[in-house]
Amino acid sequence: MTGLFEDGWAAYERGDYPVALKQFRLAAEQGDVRAQYNLGIAYDNGEGVPQDHVEAAKWFRSAAEQNDARAQYNLAIAYDSGLGVPQDSVEAARWYHRAAEQGIALAQYNLGIAYDSGDGVPQDSAEAAKWYLSAAEQGLASAQTNLGTAYATGEGVDQSYVLAHMWFSLAVEQGNDNSRENLKIAAGNITAEEIATAQKIASEWKPNQ
Repeated sequence: MTGLFEDGWAAYERGDYPVALKQFRLAAEQGDVRAQYNLGIAYDNGEGVPQDHVEAAKWFRSAAEQNDARAQYNLAIAYDSGLGVPQDSVEAARWYHRAAEQGIALAQYNLGIAYDSGDGVPQDSAEAAKWYLSAAEQGLASAQTNLGTAYATGEGVDQSYVLAHMWFSLAVEQGNDNSRENLKIAAGNITAEEIATAQKIASEWKPNQ
């Protein structure tokens, strides 16, 4: 015998959104965190229901308070952008932090940006670099770019053009155009031997999964 969420998911996968949403709602009202998150997604995207960011944020909050990392990230986005809730940088940073601690790379990256700019949290370059590193180590190119910049400028970390070169090159490999010029600048500040070292580190690097 399957549960309400499982029935809803089966309906969702065959494209029967009315049945899926009915089952998700029943399960969500009984506290099923998976259903709460998926109901939030449905309202956020207007899948099977009229798009409603207020309703989406409500269900994301229900799941986030049960420690669902994806819902915590989506609730942070809602507060960051003012979609469905009043814009609130402090609340956004709080929920980014909770999702980041659970390993959501985009939450780690956005939390890094918050600390970089002092948006919703006290400005702290070292804390920004820490969260950029967490996301960069998962392979997020935008975080690799920002971490490379931190190493190039020495903001929040000990300045190192070798490590800047390494992170910029990893971002470029993923097609991040913002890092191309930065990679050239980093290369211009180190010796050929140091470039070879940076390239070796980059070639041996593997993302944390």
